[in-house]
Amino acid sequence: MVKILTTSLLALAIAASAAADTKTNNEPLPTLASTDWMPDGSFTSGVEGPVVGADGSLYAVNFENQGTIGRISAKNTGAVWLALPEGSIGNSLRFHDGFLYVADYTGHNVLKIDPASREIQHKFHNPQMHQPNDITIAGNGTIYASDPDWANNSGQLWRISPDGEFTLLEKDMGTTNGIELSPGGKKLYLNESVQRRVWVYDVLQNGDVANKKLLIAFDDFGLDGMQTDAEGSLYITRYGAGTVLKVSPAGDVLATIRLKGQHPTNIALSADGSTGYVTMQQRGAIEYFAIPR
Repeated sequence: MVKILTTSLLALAIAASAAADTKTNNEPLPTLASTDWMPDGSFTSGVEGPVVGADGSLYAVNFENQGTIGRISAKNTGAVWLALPEGSIGNSLRFHDGFLYVADYTGHNVLKIDPASREIQHKFHNPQMHQPNDITIAGNGTIYASDPDWANNSGQLWRISPDGEFTLLEKDMGTTNGIELSPGGKKLYLNESVQRRVWVYDVLQNGDVANKKLLIAFDDFGLDGMQTDAEGSLYITRYGAGTVLKVSPAGDVLATIRLKGQHPTNIALSADGSTGYVTMQQRGAIEYFAIPR
């Protein structure tokens, strides 16, 4: 989620939580807790887009100042890894095929960066995009991007081919935000922050999406970034609720992670799936939690 928030979303953040507290078989949900990975104020309130690199470090945007990418090599140990060009501010990061991709919401770009040289290799630009906000990347290099219009509580879904061709897959949606592919790339998950819905699509051979279905919906608070684990469970950050939910591919809530802060914006999982890292907007911090094996 970018720093620009509507009154509607802020109102959601102070509502009372009504998320499900039990499994469908009435057994209590597992509840996990987080602690700090990076302290208050180490990032701006624009902290977002966490991703774990091949070097094992955690990367996230807006470290110390807006328009940067920070590299966190260990707990409480971070530094500016890259300053983006003037006018660009990142909101989502993804690694693919050795390159780092950045959703530059102010420049209406997706940037492709070579980590070795830290130079921008390609700029996928589309002035018709409101942002983009979050991105996810298929095995063949196809990029899917959420594109919210916060002022009007609406949004779009885009596909970007590896050579930079943009295709508008869906328009006139709710406030599109968190986006993620299933481990095999056959399902695409997309949430709408203000409307508090998570949708799931089938991904076709040509990269189109079809058979849109509602995976899960909520009565309160907002939704933000998401990530799947190797088993296909979806981790959803709940902005204002101070939680992350682990949800099955069938839409059942499997576990709740209670955070220190109330405003998570995105989540990344470690390469071995043992740890979750959560960016926290108002704290300018990153929290982490252990995932039971």
